[in-house]
Amino acid sequence: MAGGLSLRLLPVAGLASATAAAQDNAGELSPWLVIQPDDTVVVTVPTPEIGNGASTQQAMNIAEELECAWSKVRVEFASYSREYRTPGSYAVGLQPFFGGHSTDHARMPYTLQLGASARERLKMAAALRWGVPVAEITARDSVLTHVPSGRTVRFGEVALAAAAVQLESEPALKPQSDWRLLGKGKPHKLQLPDVVRGTAVYGMDVILPNMVYAAVLQCPVHGGLLKSHDPDAVLGMPGVKAVVVIDPAATVGSPVPADPTFGFEGSQCHSGVAVIAEHYWQAKTALDALPVTWAPGLGTFWESEKKIHQRQDKVLQKWGGAALTKAGDVNGVQAATTVEATYRTPFSEHAAMEPLNGTAQYTESSLELWHPTQDMQQAFWVAVDESGLAPEHVHFHQTMVGGGFGRRVIGDDVRTVVAVARQYPGVPVKVIWSREETTRQGSYRTMLAARYKAGLDEQGMPLSLQSETCFSGMELSLGYTDMAYAAAGAIPNVRIATSKLPLHIATGAYRAPCYNSHAFTVETFIDECAVAAGIDPLQYRLRLLANWDPAWSDCLRIAAEKAHWGQALPPGQGRGIAISNWPHSGSKQAGSTVCAVARVEVTPAGKLIVHQIDFTFDCGRVVNQDAVLSQLQGGIIFGLNMALNEGLTVSDGAIVEANFDSLPLLKMGDMPEINIHFDALSGHDRFAIIGEAPVGPIGPAIGNAIFQATGKRVRSTPFRKQDLSWS
Repeated sequence: MAGGLSLRLLPVAGLASATAAAQDNAGELSPWLVIQPDDTVVVTVPTPEIGNGASTQQAMNIAEELECAWSKVRVEFASYSREYRTPGSYAVGLQPFFGGHSTDHARMPYTLQLGASARERLKMAAALRWGVPVAEITARDSVLTHVPSGRTVRFGEVALAAAAVQLESEPALKPQSDWRLLGKGKPHKLQLPDVVRGTAVYGMDVILPNMVYAAVLQCPVHGGLLKSHDPDAVLGMPGVKAVVVIDPAATVGSPVPADPTFGFEGSQCHSGVAVIAEHYWQAKTALDALPVTWAPGLGTFWESEKKIHQRQDKVLQKWGGAALTKAGDVNGVQAATTVEATYRTPFSEHAAMEPLNGTAQYTESSLELWHPTQDMQQAFWVAVDESGLAPEHVHFHQTMVGGGFGRRVIGDDVRTVVAVARQYPGVPVKVIWSREETTRQGSYRTMLAARYKAGLDEQGMPLSLQSETCFSGMELSLGYTDMAYAAAGAIPNVRIATSKLPLHIATGAYRAPCYNSHAFTVETFIDECAVAAGIDPLQYRLRLLANWDPAWSDCLRIAAEKAHWGQALPPGQGRGIAISNWPHSGSKQAGSTVCAVARVEVTPAGKLIVHQIDFTFDCGRVVNQDAVLSQLQGGIIFGLNMALNEGLTVSDGAIVEANFDSLPLLKMGDMPEINIHFDALSGHDRFAIIGEAPVGPIGPAIGNAIFQATGKRVRSTPFRKQDLSWS
């Protein structure tokens, strides 16, 4: 990239110290922005691309202020290896290497400023070239124009000169009213053409010279150990090169203080074996033929999810969990009516399109990885920890990610890849989990049980709310301890608590962690209170939220209006409503508020059909309408499948489901009519994350609609595993 302008974005106040420097060999330093002589604008992004448009969003921010032609923009992935060598190169904003949403709001002010600074340097370079005041220069579509004379020059022609320009101060950003890219319906995701052509490189697409393939098999009972195996039985099979043991106790450890985003807890690999061969199918065939026995350990105590439910109920019976939110005295209330219920959500698998995989080449002095991770910083340090190599000798390459939903965050897959490659050094080893192994070696949504009790006054409004959840693993309180009904002050006496029942089954992040369960339990219980009070569920919520952020009420009213709330339906049909927010954390005008109205039909035999979803939301402002629409559609569909189908079963401590024959996903023919309405946007000055929030209200809206259709209250998901028959 010699002869171009290279800019690094530095996280300092006002970015005043961000300087332009010509790079004779830009490949040695991966800067945020490079303008090449042919006008190509290369934006290097630290966040992985998991299909949510995060890389496009950061490029849009820079391009908006830079005034370059969008057709000239392309993106590359940064590497945490470079961040380690040159700290601060990319570490701007919260969790800079984590791919979890599309707006990247924490980094937005910096990337906008970077584009503005580059534009002004280019304008000054053109002004010096022509000997004219810089105020007479305009920039648009990668062309600089001297307005009085009409002379023009392309960005790439002055990029080298611009590299020497020093700004006295950082330029002001455009007012949002002047935006040409941000807040509009276009552009498309930059990777989309490569995805359509099949040239995008995901983890599974990595092919390197002399590469071999490894198929993995790990103990079906999480926490169990490999007891015995017979490598000689398969070493003579076609293409087979080695059989290696995956031993969680063999981790070498980081030689320096490590800095993983989420720590190392949960990143341990499961005990198992891997067969290495010339081709994957050779490795998989040999693995299937390999004699293996396991020592399953204590996990077999939990022979079924029924036993887990029984233990959860015993825990919740005591109301003894740690109180996270308290107000007033829930035990001193004289209620006219008491409402009490327990809800359950099961273990759920992410079912990303791309199975777990990764490629690594290990030698005694270096480690190089190509991996579809959701967090490069986490993956980098897990690789350092597993290999024991100094960080400067570990080189990480981010690939496209074929779906994450939280599964590719913690790094247990990275650790396993390194553990296998370390035992077959000198050549690249691509490690692949079959779909069955991907499913059974998951890091699932935690199984949750939640008990609620409310005391209602003579008018049916809550005087008290007592709740407690019992979870098995990862627990975040978003959407629960900060529930808006309590935060709004509508319930004077509140005790919201959690308790834990430790299990051997691995759990972790799952799209909108824990909120995806909390939204179901909270919104179903509020509906039950409305029914007990004899008040319309919409009006009940509006009363409870009267002193809260008005956008919540707007979302409710508009969704109800669009869905024709209150109009009569045929027997066996019903409408349900639910509202939630991720992640407002108990604050008004924060996070993304989302509301769904579902219209369902339930046959007398219990067949459930979701006919229509009307959806409103408020994330403040929208940066990329197409990206937001895509995220909302994906989140709604994810929430539909979670509510209707998702639910893993346990037998003798092991997960039963394996492939999609036993792990059903929604098909095109299952899809309801989905109407997403932008009418409730408040215009509040925030660009809240939008990818996680939509999953929340879908399940409870459907469940509440089932009640309206059948009179049956369903308190557990997935709904299609419940008895919905009626007469």
